[in-house]
Amino acid sequence: MESPSDEELMERFQDGDARALDALFDRRAAAVHGFLSRMVRDPALADDLLQTTFLSVVRSADRYQRGLKVLPWLLTIAGNAARDTLRHRRLQVEVLSDDDEGTLPEQGVQPALSDPGQRRRIEQAFAQLPPQQRECVILHKLEGLSFEQIAEMLDISETAARIRAHRGYERLRALLGEDAS
Repeated sequence: MESPSDEELMERFQDGDARALDALFDRRAAAVHGFLSRMVRDPALADDLLQTTFLSVVRSADRYQRGLKVLPWLLTIAGNAARDTLRHRRLQVEVLSDDDEGTLPEQGVQPALSDPGQRRRIEQAFAQLPPQQRECVILHKLEGLSFEQIAEMLDISETAARIRAHRGYERLRALLGEDAS
């Protein structure tokens, strides 16, 4: 028997089958966690946001539109939670004294590189991207979403999604000292 699609699992959950959500979580938690880790650059915070994301799924299951692709919907919820948390943290940093600013984690994207120095350079470059550019680059390059899907997730035009990603790629190239060709 063929395993049900993400969409079928979500529809089953909407119809009251709690096991369907468990199956969806088992199937998609790693992808959502990876996205969150790259967004917030803090593994412990990504763990918390993963739970927040799936709690939001439970709370808003009735708002899921049947037939809509589930993974982009999950990433939209996760991205909103990450942006809210990062916004809140930025506000806290503005209130903290200079001595306390170092309390926020400085962990970054964890690319699959065997060279720790190169990994550190990439993490630092990603950290310097404006959040909107970083999000579009992550969604496009690392999560494999189309610009159309990104635009829908972020409630922006497809052109705006392309521009944000392009500017992010250009900024990464400049930060990493690579040719822009």
